[in-house]
Amino acid sequence: MRLTSTVAAVLLGTLVEYCQANLSARSVDPCCDALLCSKIGDRVVLPHAKSYKESVDSYWAVNVQLEPNCIVQPVSTDEVSTAVQILANSITSECKFAVRSGGHTTWPGANNIEDGVTIDLSNLNSTTYHKGAETASIHPGARWGDVYKALEPFGVTVPGGRTAPVGVGGFLLGGGNTFHTARVGFATDNVENFEVVLASGGVVNASRQTNTDLFKALKGGTGNFGIVTKYDLKIIPQDKLWGGLVAHENSTTPQLVDAFVNFVDHLHEDPYASYIGMWQYSTATKQNTVASALEYTKAEPHPPAFHDFYQVKNVSDTMRLATMANLTAEIGQPDGYRDVFLTGTYANDAKVLARAVKIHDSKIDVLKSQAKSKDWTIYAMFQPWPKIFWEQSVKKGSNVLGLEQNDENLFQVLYDYSWSGAADDKLFRQTGIDALKELNEYAKSEGKFNEYVYLNYADRTQNPLRGYGQENLEYIKKVAETYDPDGVFQTQVPGGFKITQA
Repeated sequence: MRLTSTVAAVLLGTLVEYCQANLSARSVDPCCDALLCSKIGDRVVLPHAKSYKESVDSYWAVNVQLEPNCIVQPVSTDEVSTAVQILANSITSECKFAVRSGGHTTWPGANNIEDGVTIDLSNLNSTTYHKGAETASIHPGARWGDVYKALEPFGVTVPGGRTAPVGVGGFLLGGGNTFHTARVGFATDNVENFEVVLASGGVVNASRQTNTDLFKALKGGTGNFGIVTKYDLKIIPQDKLWGGLVAHENSTTPQLVDAFVNFVDHLHEDPYASYIGMWQYSTATKQNTVASALEYTKAEPHPPAFHDFYQVKNVSDTMRLATMANLTAEIGQPDGYRDVFLTGTYANDAKVLARAVKIHDSKIDVLKSQAKSKDWTIYAMFQPWPKIFWEQSVKKGSNVLGLEQNDENLFQVLYDYSWSGAADDKLFRQTGIDALKELNEYAKSEGKFNEYVYLNYADRTQNPLRGYGQENLEYIKKVAETYDPDGVFQTQVPGGFKITQA
């Protein structure tokens, strides 16, 4: 049980008062002082420390590099438990804290905090292969590129992120689209067990046999229940893949649109295939180009699944047999920029896709005329979201994403804008918001709009949980109330998407 009584307040107050009198390095935050005075005091770093700056600077997008009052860097589940116990049972029960795994979310406050404590899970980053169980235990602070490298010597992989620097934790809790989704479901569907630190500090496991309600809720329900400190994922035999990037001139857009729509509608015929289309403008090249990321999860060059894309003239390609680590490193975008993601989901339709490209092109002109930054890039990315994805989820016991309520193939749009100067924050954010609004309005007029919003790409202005459907919302809320009855992860952790606000 959470200690909210006056006894708890007196005990902790006495501890902090005594310890503060003997602290050689004191913070400006009593919550940080309580942590410093605990058995994990040596895991707490203050703003003057080198490791503090390293943690802040390691967030992918510069605009999310907030400066908490202190950072806790646990190296074990037990230390995470201690941190949560202290923060959740603070003197006033008002210690605000954030939880950071990989730090790849693009909106400020999602996984960091300006006035509070950040629990940085970066040191919980190991990957262990269990041959007999055919699973891999992966900790939340690991990056997918490192996970793949750790598993490659065994000839196996797990369904995970398609960009090497993305962290494990947030990706799995938001669903997780992978190169393998059409064959094995979303990444979260392949989790066999979650190890979770609850608000009480207690540690539980959630699987098909234990805490089954929590097990399902974690598959898309994000951080509404506790802090996951370990994931056991089912492995996939994997040697090399055939894949790479194919570059096209923007003039090939009509052909690529048709190829994409056809690919989505026929992906169930060859679920080893994966595609991401990236329409891109960069001030570095001053060119509006298209890149097709083609990945085939067998070591078979030139599979027929990509036939339509082969017919489109290209200017270059990097297609080859390569490892997961190699291919996901290629797709990754550079860090060190300010960034915003805006995303939407639509019926698989050529007119909607063509309109999304047209809107993208129009925003290039807006930014050329108004941006102060000399270094910026904007993307319109398109990804298949066909029925085969959630049909595979259902086979594995389902999740809370709510996609099974759809009976048509969909596709996903991501407007991803990155820029170098803080003076342009409002311009780029608003331009991205405008682009998505225009696309949504057009899709609605055509009867092609879908309520689903992929949580891992969602902006703070969006409400991805709402797209899961009322039944799943009520389920997530009930599970959150069961495992976090005092609402610590609803009220003391401001970041993320809260079920109480869906």
